[in-house]
Amino acid sequence: MNRSIISSGFIALLLSVFACSNPQEKKSDFIETNIRNAVAQEKLQVEAIENSGKILNPRTVESGNVKYVNREDWTSGFFPGSMWYMYELTGDSIWRTYARKYTEAIDSVKYLTWHHDVGFMVECSFGNGLRLGEQAYKDVVIEAAKSLSTRFRPVAGIIQSWNVNHGWMSTRGWECPVIIDNMMNLELLFNATRLTGDSSYYKIAVQHADNTLKNHYRPDNSCYHVIDYSLTDGSVRNKHTAQGFAHESSWARGQAWGIYGFTVCYRETRNPQYLQQAQKAFDFVINHKNFPTDFVPYWDFDAPGIPSEPRDASAAAIIASALYELSTYENGDFYKSWADKIMTSLGSPAYCAKTGENGNFILMHSVGSIPHGVEIDVPLNYADYYFLEALTRKMKLEKKSEV
Repeated sequence: MNRSIISSGFIALLLSVFACSNPQEKKSDFIETNIRNAVAQEKLQVEAIENSGKILNPRTVESGNVKYVNREDWTSGFFPGSMWYMYELTGDSIWRTYARKYTEAIDSVKYLTWHHDVGFMVECSFGNGLRLGEQAYKDVVIEAAKSLSTRFRPVAGIIQSWNVNHGWMSTRGWECPVIIDNMMNLELLFNATRLTGDSSYYKIAVQHADNTLKNHYRPDNSCYHVIDYSLTDGSVRNKHTAQGFAHESSWARGQAWGIYGFTVCYRETRNPQYLQQAQKAFDFVINHKNFPTDFVPYWDFDAPGIPSEPRDASAAAIIASALYELSTYENGDFYKSWADKIMTSLGSPAYCAKTGENGNFILMHSVGSIPHGVEIDVPLNYADYYFLEALTRKMKLEKKSEV
């Protein structure tokens, strides 16, 4: 690819972007400022990839260097998805070019059946491309939904998240683990029914959502990370965590996945129980004694070292994006105002990196898995993805309100 495409006007752009938005700036400037910053960072990210002569997929920063992952990594759809949001935010066709290139580079994941994350991988990349007019991506989305459907376990009525015959998962005593993250994969199934007219995908998604609603949530509307089901009779064998502090603690990103996932399920089914669960799960967040005053959660609401525990900007970005959609269904001003508060923090210098720093990722201070000792207080590609999605949703909502 011609490198002049990337460098054209680049120096002038860098001179105009010194830091992220100031928390006190006017609402009308917030979106523009954060788009400019995103453009600056993503241009540097793309320049590094294009200069390599390879198609690379940035996930995080490790030992001071950008860590790239292969197409089968569960996060492989987020960077291509970010390119689609860059196109949507700017209207600049160069981002569509990169979005197509990096999306199509992970085409083969549509056949992946050995874990549940094909929904993340394909919906964030091909799904966004299809939404923005790439009709050729329809077949990829359908094939990926077929692959995800192979993980449906009819007796328990859920989609199994992980296989338990290898790696650290084999040491936990699980039979059929289902993680709250899996709620994020249901959108792929809903889309497949819409594209094919085959209701089986829809029915699988609804069964999974119903059993998650039944088994994943505590009375206070915090969620377990892992529910382990019996493949024999569908009963719950264990209620555990893998990435949270403890089995009975509330892992922040898991709470975020639930809010987002049930919001999507309400959109697709209009089942009021799903809307209510998204709302109640968010109420848990804002009413928790350990929810920080800058609205960016600690990695676990019950982590023992609060207030010295790491924050998780990825959880905040996921929640903000979900709230913008939630605001379109009920109590709009309430949910949008909370989303705006979270975004103001994420868009501030406390979380939003200066141009050329942070491995050219947009957000700082996210957490992958503290129990596994990986990705602690680092940038993560999915934090950037959901931040850009939230920014896009905010932009659309505010443009609509101006009409």
